Amino acid sequence: MSARALNHWGWGWADRFPDRPTRELLGAQLGAVLGFTPGELADPVALADADVAPSMLAPPALLAEIITDARDARARRTYGRSYRDLVRGFRGDFASAPDLVATPRDEADVVALLDWASGANVAVIPFGGGTSVVGGVERSDRERPVLVLDLANLDAVLEVERTSLSARIQAGIFGPALETTLGQHGLTLRHFPQSFEFSTLGGWIATRAGGHFATLYTHIDDLVQTTRTVTPRGVLETRRFPSSGAGPSADRLMLGSEGTLGVITEAWMRVRPRPRFRATASVHFAKFRGAVSAVHALSQSGLYPTNCRLLDPREAALNFVATDGSSVVVVGFESADHGLAVWIERALELCRDHGGVCAKGAVIREGGERTGDDGVAGSWKQAFFEAPYLQSTMVSIGVIADTFETACTWDHFEALHQAITHDVRDALRRVAGKGSLSCRFTHVYPDGPAPYYTFLAPAKRGSELAQWAEIKSAASEALARAGGTITHHHGVGRTHRPWYEREAPAPFLGMLRAAKREVDPAGIMNPGCLLA
Repeated sequence: MSARALNHWGWGWADRFPDRPTRELLGAQLGAVLGFTPGELADPVALADADVAPSMLAPPALLAEIITDARDARARRTYGRSYRDLVRGFRGDFASAPDLVATPRDEADVVALLDWASGANVAVIPFGGGTSVVGGVERSDRERPVLVLDLANLDAVLEVERTSLSARIQAGIFGPALETTLGQHGLTLRHFPQSFEFSTLGGWIATRAGGHFATLYTHIDDLVQTTRTVTPRGVLETRRFPSSGAGPSADRLMLGSEGTLGVITEAWMRVRPRPRFRATASVHFAKFRGAVSAVHALSQSGLYPTNCRLLDPREAALNFVATDGSSVVVVGFESADHGLAVWIERALELCRDHGGVCAKGAVIREGGERTGDDGVAGSWKQAFFEAPYLQSTMVSIGVIADTFETACTWDHFEALHQAITHDVRDALRRVAGKGSLSCRFTHVYPDGPAPYYTFLAPAKRGSELAQWAEIKSAASEALARAGGTITHHHGVGRTHRPWYEREAPAPFLGMLRAAKREVDPAGIMNPGCLLA
């Protein structure tokens, strides 16, 4: 039996991309829901027929066992999985393919690769699952050769230290394998980004990924104990402490560094016992403002729900969670230690105070491994992990489909939401005639929410990228003007860099460039990403 193949241009497994009749039917259904007719239906260019740039150099003889210039290997590591990436891959445009792909067997190979690349002036792009949606894993230019360094072989859980609830894990491990291994010890990292199945621990750390917990432990930052990074100037390894006040944190510098300072090879992570107690509820609100007020109250209640997602009416309808025009708040708690009836009941009281209705009441469970698989919560969970597959399908049926996210303080949210709604809808009308914009909260803090927006519009074949760029720019400008961050958890990459340079303090950017010069004097590490 042949191994299951990954899609060379779109999300996930190749066999999950629907056939043409299914996509035609989906286009008709979406047209009824979205209020516009999708564009022209098309088929992706096969990898064998794609335009893949020839390599600028041959693999060095001393590293030939771990480096290849094979056409297909280079094509499959050309892009991430943003809308822009999907369109170019769909068209068969791999003209910016890297020149070489390295698959190191261990950390010693990583050291050897960086030594060679520094001497040969070859740019190096660390590659985990390749799920970046901000241009984090593609070459910036063709002025010098590019080596993609794929960490798939560094994929083990090396140590589990139960006393301190810690695990030493290699950076190339994918989400499912990580959880399976920890599960054998009755433990879990509990970090489930939307890309979970196809992304790696190193990628999560390098991009400061947001995960499973809607409150408290929202970013991978909160789960990192130490990091080990191979830089062109040597190995940077931090020490294990539960916390330290000894100067600026080296781990914090690696978190969000996006491969510009070195290659993260492993990390000690804070793990936890697998939950046994769960409580979930879905609350409907006639008005979006009431749902926002309820989540605001929940975020400052000290309850710290594990799940606290708000879906506006359009988001709820698109994900088959509610079709009656209501906004929905999905709230849940989980614990390995104690029952949660008191917590969920207090959360529902807060929701009712702001006009929420939970007709079916809370679902309270003890035991088992699955969480939130029933009713509205289950519908949302399924739609959440299916969304990237749907985006690939939308590219093929002529729909511009993308997302952007931010975070702001509660006092700024209403003005920010109004600015985004006005400017993005105006851009949708301007470039596509019409379109759809929806909002949800993915994470919430006592001082503010992390709104996540989805925009959909009819695409004009051949002009999709220009349409997308204008909509994306309108959204990013609105965020900058209204006081939101350019990204809450997607990373900076190359796509967000112009706005990141406006958001970050100028002296700090100078400090970051100085740090890069210190550990990467030849400037080989992911040039053009994060920093100009």
